[in-house]
Amino acid sequence: MIRTAWRDRVLVVTIDRPERRNALDHDALAGLEAALAEAAAADTRAMVLTGAEGHFCSGADLTTVEDDEFVAALSRVLRGLRDAPFPTMAAVEGFALGAGTQLAIACDLRTATADAGFGVPAAKLGLLVDQWTVRRLVGLVGQSTARHVLLSTDVVSGERAFQLGLVHHLGDPEEALSWADRIARLAPLTLQGLKVGLAEADPDVPTTPAYAAAFERAWGSADLAEGLAAFAEKRSPEFEGR
Repeated sequence: MIRTAWRDRVLVVTIDRPERRNALDHDALAGLEAALAEAAAADTRAMVLTGAEGHFCSGADLTTVEDDEFVAALSRVLRGLRDAPFPTMAAVEGFALGAGTQLAIACDLRTATADAGFGVPAAKLGLLVDQWTVRRLVGLVGQSTARHVLLSTDVVSGERAFQLGLVHHLGDPEEALSWADRIARLAPLTLQGLKVGLAEADPDVPTTPAYAAAFERAWGSADLAEGLAAFAEKRSPEFEGR
């Protein structure tokens, strides 16, 4: 489900659930946490996160996931990617939706194919992403683009994401690995120090009471139940705001 492979001192982590377009479930998140622990225990100089068979990650697996533990585990993985003492890179092709976009923006660096797709379709389902994700996206692309992505649920192509600065290089995962190889030859203590400085420039501010209340309302709502039912039944949801 989560495959790891070493490429000299670069750890390549692959989400391997192609039958679900690499959607995340509890086991996948546990595998990602284990991969981060494996990397932390070794002389890792860079880590590349990618997906199997043409897709990065299509989000949470809504056929099996809708509980607090999944949200908590996802939060641990996102912060693990951000806080790792080595550069982390998302190599995106195909869809990076919902939790897929969250994984990508948690990484330090991002590559994508021109036809990849980034999006956060939370409003199509009636759920709410954590405030950390909102702040992270605003920090990367600014208020205007973050509002577009979050409020419209539109999918942004890899090429457009590159133009907006969300993606650093256009290319396939093999090109991402070549970039990671070059980064792995840089001074590791310098990179670690720079990551400390970058983290302090972007502090992990606690969730505000107002957002926490909105989060609880969304995750406990009848609209979320309707959104999940509509997803399972392959129909358009009918939201009522309750």
